[in-house]
Amino acid sequence: MDTFDLTQPDLYIGRELSLVEFNRRVLAQASDPQVPMLERLRYMCITSTNIDEMFEVRIAGLKQKAELGSVQRGPENLAPHETLRLLSERCHELVDEQYRVLNDELLPALEEEDIRFIRRTEWKPAQVKWLEDFFKNELLPVLSPIGLDPAHPFPRILNKSLNFIVALKGKDAFGRSSGMAIVQAPRALPRLIQLPQKTGAGPYDFVFLSSVIHAFGDELFAGMKVTSTHQFRVTRNSDLFVDEEEIDDLLRALEGELPSRRYGEAVRLEVADNCPDDLMEYLRKTFKLDPDDVYQVNGPVNLNRLQAIIDLVERPDLKFPPFTPRLLADFGPGTSIFKTLRKKDVLFHHPFDSFVPVIDFIRQASQDSDVLAIKMTLYRTGADSALVDALVQAASSGKEVTVVIELRARFDEEANIAVANRLQEVGVHVVYGIVGYKTHAKMALVIRRERNKLRHYVHLGTGNYHDRTARLYTDYGLMTSNKLFGDDVHKIFLQLTSLGKVVKLNRLLQSPFTLFDGLVEKIRRERKHAEEGKPARIIAKINSLVAPAMIQELYAASMAGVQIRLIVRGMCCLRPGIAGVSENIEVRSIIGRFLEHTRVLYFENDGDPEFYCSSADWMERNLFRRVETCFPIEDKALRDRIMTELDLYLADNTQAWILQSDGSYMREVPGDKPPVSAQLELLTETTGI
Repeated sequence: MDTFDLTQPDLYIGRELSLVEFNRRVLAQASDPQVPMLERLRYMCITSTNIDEMFEVRIAGLKQKAELGSVQRGPENLAPHETLRLLSERCHELVDEQYRVLNDELLPALEEEDIRFIRRTEWKPAQVKWLEDFFKNELLPVLSPIGLDPAHPFPRILNKSLNFIVALKGKDAFGRSSGMAIVQAPRALPRLIQLPQKTGAGPYDFVFLSSVIHAFGDELFAGMKVTSTHQFRVTRNSDLFVDEEEIDDLLRALEGELPSRRYGEAVRLEVADNCPDDLMEYLRKTFKLDPDDVYQVNGPVNLNRLQAIIDLVERPDLKFPPFTPRLLADFGPGTSIFKTLRKKDVLFHHPFDSFVPVIDFIRQASQDSDVLAIKMTLYRTGADSALVDALVQAASSGKEVTVVIELRARFDEEANIAVANRLQEVGVHVVYGIVGYKTHAKMALVIRRERNKLRHYVHLGTGNYHDRTARLYTDYGLMTSNKLFGDDVHKIFLQLTSLGKVVKLNRLLQSPFTLFDGLVEKIRRERKHAEEGKPARIIAKINSLVAPAMIQELYAASMAGVQIRLIVRGMCCLRPGIAGVSENIEVRSIIGRFLEHTRVLYFENDGDPEFYCSSADWMERNLFRRVETCFPIEDKALRDRIMTELDLYLADNTQAWILQSDGSYMREVPGDKPPVSAQLELLTETTGI
């Protein structure tokens, strides 16, 4: 075993290729008849959003490397240009499948529920008249068509915006005949227009904005004839680059850089599939894209906007049933969280358990005269966050409040800048983390004076302090007054806000210092136990498994006989089931109503199991380039609860996908066994639905 080369490329799945497979699993939800109709549409939109982000970040980065001539290869031994070629093939297949599901499955199924998208050929005279008036009164005043000529060059096209290329005949008022124009649809305009029932429409009849512009586009070009109009959309590189070593103020630097995201280098062109080749080629060359970067689609070029339907259609029977998260008895109205935590540790599993106690933890601290200080990390939070309100209240009442805000949380930079400014206005000490390291740890610390001594109360979590995603994502959160935990969290905050050296922690593992080595030590311990014939098992539930060093440790443990069960929602670069290497490893992915976001680890430890929860995935960025925490669960009742829930996820045979050795996934089916859905059972158990 020691001589076996665990770096062989065929032992690894390409990161980006694994990401495409994840989006296939999400798209499969849109085809699942067990999922409510409008929720199926939502999964379609989520897939589209995910693909957008993949192009904006991952594929954009690969294109940059390829253009610079990089030959740097990943563990799977693919150079950037080779990965791009494979990705193009897989992404075209995925997008084609998206539109097939939309046109062949979703639209007919929605029509059966009297939710219709009316084509121009189907408009009734009364609808034509209403839409024409709508165009003249609501659209025409805000549209600015640009005829292309030397005085009107091709306009700057906003990232992911809806645009039209228009072919023209004739001459304008000045005798010009360029033959081509661009119409940009402002983002303020609705992409879906609901027809009023007075026009003979049903209760939920809609028309696409693009259809209206197609129908009445002549009005934009007086005296000229529109011969064709075709939608297109451009996706641009949206990754931000700020050289933190060379700037004095990260917030101001990011504020200056954010607008550039809208006009980064083009990485993808989406165009209607009926667009003539000459127009498509013109667009492609204008945006300096390769033929493989062009995606011809049979439908709207921006499927994300279909999500508006879910809010516009008042059909609860076509959506997931609403639920009220369980409020643990210890956190009812009038109860003191501090009194509860002095008695015991508390574990929350959101969204099944309410997020309200987490908000109340900070809110009670802000109102408690014995509380001296509050410290907290914020990675992503809502625009109208009750937690931020509580922090503002605490600072306004004279308490010492320190908040570490990660301004570089991708696509939340603008929101986080706004939160930082609001907190600073009331005297909160705002810190932007560490140069070169994103602060991804989820920690809150309340320092309270009790009997002339200071006591630390702590919340540690696997997910963000975001009350909306706390209803959509599964996450664990631990509240404790354990002194050793409190000391650890206090030390980490000192690291983040001062310039002190690394200090030894009591219970927590922390990246970039001790987390990787700590995990490796535990994996190797299981390996040693297996070699000695002792019980040896690892269960890890994480979002992504990419880091080659971690994969190699798991391979070595598997070769020694350790039974390894991985629940990896998204990217997984490990190949399970390879004879002699990973035959003791199973990898499953759970895709359901909630986005699985918990990071929880189990190590058998020769009959003395250890349980950890963490903010970190097993990616190089989390292990080496971020500030993360990994914390043990020490209370037996809480450990038993986690074990029961892990067993439930491992038994899931309705929403689980099993990773095959070739990198594909196969959906688990109950067969002769009773159907098991981990999310549904947890939801039923905690909320009764």
